[in-house]
Amino acid sequence: MANDGTTLDCDAILFDLDGVLVDSHPLIERILRAWAADRGVDPDVAVAASYGRRDIDLVRVVAPTLDAEVEAAWIVEREERDFTGVVPIPGAAGLLAALSSARWAIVTSGTRRVARGRLRAAELPEPVYMITAEDVIEGKPAPEGYLRAAELLGVAPNRCLVVEDAESGVRAAEAAGMRCLGIGTALADGGIGAALDAWATDLRSIDPEQVTAEHVRLNIHPNGSN
Repeated sequence: MANDGTTLDCDAILFDLDGVLVDSHPLIERILRAWAADRGVDPDVAVAASYGRRDIDLVRVVAPTLDAEVEAAWIVEREERDFTGVVPIPGAAGLLAALSSARWAIVTSGTRRVARGRLRAAELPEPVYMITAEDVIEGKPAPEGYLRAAELLGVAPNRCLVVEDAESGVRAAEAAGMRCLGIGTALADGGIGAALDAWATDLRSIDPEQVTAEHVRLNIHPNGSN
């Protein structure tokens, strides 16, 4: 993992949503803690296991004796109508504004209604292509979502750069044969670093040096100075 600044060239950028483009973690945590407390699940375990996972996959992990579809529907129903406190990650609006609409997509573990609501709440644009929980059979860390996004953009997987804040997403990018830029403190340390091509504190650390109709070159400044 790079520490002193890196230049990355790619033909498309595939963004995770929560924790990468929008800060929705306080909202997600509030909903999950309410669900977990009502089901006799350790709330801390539920929150820790949620990052990068679809709700149905989360239930299967932390509460395997419960009906995953029923429980996920309870969580999703609340996620689809509550967007209190959702804000953009610092630097998100500027970076997306610099990119051509043909050069980026979102791959999220949330539903389409959740993703659209959080983008609206954060006043960020919706991409042409957005892969959500309904679009895949297997969620992250399976590579299906990222491979589907690359296909829709018409870009080879090895020419895509994934931007992720969770280990499951990094593993999905790795399985898809894509490079990965880690964002945030959760990926700053630990064994996952070997799977990252670069790391930065947030999107303010990313300088889109060159953006054309078919190519993007990014300078990554891990400490936030660009």
